Amino acid sequence: MSDLIVAVDGPAGSGKSSVSREAARRLGFAYLDTGAAYRALAWHCLDEGVDVEDAVAVAARVPGFDYAIGMSPDRYFVRVGGEDITPDIREPRVTAVVSAVARVPEVRAGLTELFRRLVAERPEPGVIVEGRDITTVVAPDAAVRVLLTATPEARMARRSAELGAKPTESMTQQLASRDAQDLKVVDFMNAAEGVTTLDSTELDFEQTVQALIDIVRARPSA
Repeated sequence: MSDLIVAVDGPAGSGKSSVSREAARRLGFAYLDTGAAYRALAWHCLDEGVDVEDAVAVAARVPGFDYAIGMSPDRYFVRVGGEDITPDIREPRVTAVVSAVARVPEVRAGLTELFRRLVAERPEPGVIVEGRDITTVVAPDAAVRVLLTATPEARMARRSAELGAKPTESMTQQLASRDAQDLKVVDFMNAAEGVTTLDSTELDFEQTVQALIDIVRARPSA
């Protein structure tokens, strides 16, 4: 499976990050969490006092954005300017503004080029790249393209479990709002032509990981 790119899209709470990371570990692949870059840029804007609603000001931060991410499934990190901000990008204040940052066209174009460079420079024989527009924009020619999805109820339950809390109406609204904002930029709810849909609603974590691995191994060129 030399030089194999696996593109995985999906909505929030679908499990695409954890599933992609574990599948990459088992396959001996690199793993690229593209959402982390948007979160890191959002964190950077907040840290620098940039108005995240000012698209021009946000776009101006992309050139020279000093970003680094660990692409080994076992050595994951996120750094900006050499500072480790791995836990910081998951803070509620970042989650609240990341959609505003991610919908700026110049941001998406700049980070797409960054993702392609990171994929090209990896030493591993394969890579699983996950995010919102990987199958259609970042890596439309990937050998394997998958839309990992689940019902809103299942996604809400998983997100709540991640946070160690019971599902609440507020959390449900936040998830729906995040999806609605991001859908203004890219359709990550419907599989594009040639993309395999993996519905994990009735699958547990282990079953979903194995299903993704099976899709990779069953690709036509295998």
